[in-house]
Amino acid sequence: MSSPLLQKDTQYTIDDYISWDDEVRYELINGVAYALSSPNHKHQRITRRLSTVLDTFLKGKPCELFFAPSDVKLDEHTVIQPDLFVVCDKTKLDGQFTNGAPDFVIEILSPETARKDLLVKHNKYLEAKVREYWIIDPEGETIDVFHLDNENFVNTEHKRKEKVAVKVLFDCVIDMSEIFVEL
Repeated sequence: MSSPLLQKDTQYTIDDYISWDDEVRYELINGVAYALSSPNHKHQRITRRLSTVLDTFLKGKPCELFFAPSDVKLDEHTVIQPDLFVVCDKTKLDGQFTNGAPDFVIEILSPETARKDLLVKHNKYLEAKVREYWIIDPEGETIDVFHLDNENFVNTEHKRKEKVAVKVLFDCVIDMSEIFVEL
């Protein structure tokens, strides 16, 4: 299947998304298609280190870790590919999509995606009621943690040398100095 010629002012659906060629990766947010670029080496190192820590922590537990490219369908006009995410309700997994909000999402900023991650996806995660959402800035070496409290995100900021608790994963604490080392 060939890549779609995406129109700027066109609203796309999940059916459109499914028909697109996998050789070009997209996210679909509120019907708008966003092309995804390859992450840089800092991004990859952070992803690898976090996935190792989380995967080790989750062994033998009911929750499962996934990472991009893996599709999360939030509604008929939104399919996202978070950098890392954890799902504790296995009924949300259908073999192709995670249907509904993951319990924990991590987005790692890059110059090409920062605006979308900080604004568009942030609002979508709040609307979908993601229980915990982290935004990691490799350049500033900071972590913004958004924890769902009632209907709003409560934000705390952390630095590279801190140990950060994952509130939705009881007893999971990540030493960020090990994640940011030698980027």
